[in-house]
Amino acid sequence: MSIYKSDIEIAQSANLLPIEEIADKAGIDREYVEHYGKYKAKINTWTMQHKEADAKLVLVTAINPTPAGEGKTTTTIGLADGLNKIGKKPIVALREPSLGPVFGVKGGAAGGGYAQVVPMEDINLHFTGDFHAIGAANNLLAAMLDNHIYQGNTLNIDPRRITWRRCVDMNDRQLRFVTDGLGGRVNGVPREDGYDITVASEIMAVLCLASSLSDLKERLGRIIVGYTYDEKPVTASMLKAHGAMAALLKDALKPNLVQTLEGTPALVHGGPFANIAHGCNSVIATKMAMELGEYAITEAGFGADLGAEKFLDIKCRVAGLKPSCVVVVATVRALKMHGGVPKNELDGENLEALDKGIVNLMRHVSNIRHVYKLPCVVAINRFINDTEAELDLISNKCKQLGVNVALSEVWAKGGAGAIELAKEVVRLCEEEDNSQFSFSYDDNMSIREKLTAITQKIYRGNNVLFTPEALKQLKQIEDMGFGKLPVCVAKTQYSFSDDMTKIGAPENFDITVRSLKVSAGAGFVVALTGNIMTMPGLPKEPAAERIDIDEQGNISGLF
Repeated sequence: MSIYKSDIEIAQSANLLPIEEIADKAGIDREYVEHYGKYKAKINTWTMQHKEADAKLVLVTAINPTPAGEGKTTTTIGLADGLNKIGKKPIVALREPSLGPVFGVKGGAAGGGYAQVVPMEDINLHFTGDFHAIGAANNLLAAMLDNHIYQGNTLNIDPRRITWRRCVDMNDRQLRFVTDGLGGRVNGVPREDGYDITVASEIMAVLCLASSLSDLKERLGRIIVGYTYDEKPVTASMLKAHGAMAALLKDALKPNLVQTLEGTPALVHGGPFANIAHGCNSVIATKMAMELGEYAITEAGFGADLGAEKFLDIKCRVAGLKPSCVVVVATVRALKMHGGVPKNELDGENLEALDKGIVNLMRHVSNIRHVYKLPCVVAINRFINDTEAELDLISNKCKQLGVNVALSEVWAKGGAGAIELAKEVVRLCEEEDNSQFSFSYDDNMSIREKLTAITQKIYRGNNVLFTPEALKQLKQIEDMGFGKLPVCVAKTQYSFSDDMTKIGAPENFDITVRSLKVSAGAGFVVALTGNIMTMPGLPKEPAAERIDIDEQGNISGLF
């Protein structure tokens, strides 16, 4: 029997504060708190009094993920608790977990050990129903689209050129490609169709980038669902669907308030896929955290080449945000995997492999420092088998780039394990000149130029190649007037390149764009590379097999 408690055992043994007390801590008047039980609430941002969002914004990102794990969300939560312990007022702003990964292989997104947001079972499962509302809005649009065609098709929509797919918040490979409308005339028009996971729906990205209800409705109306026989775009507003969609999303747009194990206020809201979308929590929640706290601690999905790039180049650009500091999370184990060590051989000291794999960390740090010109600290999420020699090697390499390393032991110690990291974050935020923050590409560049800039500056590759289909789509997108939008690269999270086997810091590679799609509502152009899928599948032994519930309603096996 393990001497360590599981994440869910730790969470279930915690003494949670009533949610109105968390609101008091955050400085939210109880008038604006909408209860979802004792420990969860939505904040009615439409009626509350707003003030200037002037907190220090801290982004937590990471190296390219490996099966050894990095602990980015755990570090984010622990950092907030650490800031609390040194007398600061932090607010955490995180993404909501998707049911697909929770029941699949990756697990949830509520942190781990003694650095969690709670109630973790609720957060990892249905929470306040935001994802169900997003799925309902997505599928309402799909239903209205197919009904329009069935009822006479006055918009002249080509059923072969429909781009809008249905969605469900579950990993279900069986639904990637379907044929529907079968069974005779009264059952619709037969056509090829498919499902995405809800976090990949453009509506999720729209909700997370919207600034208000009116902005949400306008963005929903701009969503392109397909094309006419003469290749003109068809939008949700043309189907008169955007008003009803916005009505379904009115509560989902309100941020969710919960707490960490140590009682730090946490806003957990939204969760766009970090491949197909921008992988960050909502703009509304981030700005609220910046209104309420001295430090707003947030994170972006996957490694810094995906999540941080999109946070900085898309979210910050759209919302007018400027980070004060970036934390790059790494583990000795993961860096040794980038150096070629198999997962089952990571426990012993291996300075040679670590030295080989640390180039992955160095490239991410260099990008933050020299491309985006932001202050940076490396947080090493410490494991029990890490040796002093290995930790010293990482520290010395980082110092060569002018970046300090702080050990993070939040999984075992909570906020007390992040005091060193918290002090370095405060130092950077207070002492560094952040006025030089810049994007990796300019608004006025073409789509091709923007993709080239990201490839060369962030991935450190050579060129961007386009398939014939992608070239045709590129011309169409530019002809429709979307050529100046930001770009959102969908590629593997495991490598700087579009080939997941190229670990570490690969060089002399090209990025191949196989297709381009305009997300007109979200306000960016998606460039799909490699074999990115918008509907994952379950593994051979899904996590769902280990989850159970007893007669008293206690959930077990979640983590």
